[in-house]
Amino acid sequence: MATMTDVEVLRDALGELKDREQVARRLLESSAKHSFDPDKELDWDAPFEDGKWFWPPELVSLYDTPLWRRMPEEQRMALAMHEAASLASLGIWFEVILMQLLVRHIYDKPVTSAHVRYALTEIADECRHSMMFARMIQSGGAPAYPVSRFNHNLARVLKAVSTTPGSFACTLLGEEILDWMQRLTFPDERVQTLVRGVTRIHVVEEARHVRYAREELRRQMVTAPKWERRLTRITSGEAARVFSTAFVNPQVYVNVGLDKHEAMEQVKASGHRREVMQNGAKRLTDFLDDIGVLQGVGRRMWRSSGLLP
Repeated sequence: MATMTDVEVLRDALGELKDREQVARRLLESSAKHSFDPDKELDWDAPFEDGKWFWPPELVSLYDTPLWRRMPEEQRMALAMHEAASLASLGIWFEVILMQLLVRHIYDKPVTSAHVRYALTEIADECRHSMMFARMIQSGGAPAYPVSRFNHNLARVLKAVSTTPGSFACTLLGEEILDWMQRLTFPDERVQTLVRGVTRIHVVEEARHVRYAREELRRQMVTAPKWERRLTRITSGEAARVFSTAFVNPQVYVNVGLDKHEAMEQVKASGHRREVMQNGAKRLTDFLDDIGVLQGVGRRMWRSSGLLP
């Protein structure tokens, strides 16, 4: 796709912006009809089923590598369980960041607006999601997997300096790839019932969060000053690089008896894994390209993350 100039992006997007309050009211109506309490919705006391996965095998990082082909089925399933815990841990880390960004976004907005009311509704959703992910980790038997200290502190900087469009670009980065994977997980009968239930709740509620973030990012890329749009391209590119490296904690390989360095090298060389990550990001990168985020240095950073072909 040919790169559009800022002026062309603005002209193209101006006619597509939806009324902010109308979007928020529709999302509030959907939230009233389709929100869940995971503590009541899911059977946390049911035993896990023998022979079922905690994550679809095709989405496990080592799938279809030489190392995967040498691993016994029991070890593959253990790796899937640990990677599910790693992804849930990543989800909690990301959602804590997202909640802070949303609070910053509404700080100067009219408190009685539907836009602010929906942001607060989303924050409540994310609180429940974080508790749900934490409970799933505890139930499964694998440990929590925090991101590296470097990424933890880098995110502290990114969220402190992030402007509004940058915040929503990063929000979509964290939501859409995991959402793509979870849409493959919740209907998969090979997967544990509890995990399918967790992913189903998350998919239903995240659909609203994605809509909110997309509409606001589109608006911001039209209304923000030029310097802010340029900064958004760079910060989103850096966030893509951080997110792609943090996606699976390397300690999962050690905890199932694998050589960490060998496993990481095989994941890095895996065409299947690269395809999975790019497929998961495609809907997002197409959207970001359309609204002018994937340009210049930022586009090169997205490519170096492995999420953009």
